[in-house]
Amino acid sequence: MKIKLILVGKTNAKYLVEGEKEYEKRLKHYTKFEEIIIPDVKHLGKLSESELKKKEGQLILAKLENSDHVILLDDKGKSFSSIQFSEFLQQKMNSSLKSLVFVVGGAFGFSDEVYQIANSK
Repeated sequence: MKIKLILVGKTNAKYLVEGEKEYEKRLKHYTKFEEIIIPDVKHLGKLSESELKKKEGQLILAKLENSDHVILLDDKGKSFSSIQFSEFLQQKMNSSLKSLVFVVGGAFGFSDEVYQIANSK
């Protein structure tokens, strides 16, 4: 199984970038991992919240494959402790999934189209 992390917008905070690199290094011992960064939408000041979510949604959907199991990292989603999350990942790794994709949306969340294709939050 491959794990993908799709992010809308780039993180610039040095401590976060270092943390991401450390966990990516650890993950590579257990599974294939890919981070996909979707650049911020240009001219976002001219777009309404719904237009921005729609544009970001189109960019997210373009990065997905039909076989992907998509999990949105959403504030209204299920919460896990570290142990629960590791058990969840182990369960997914033991299943026949080709790829598990975690998606971090933009500042306003996800478009309806992205919510529709998601397997869970």
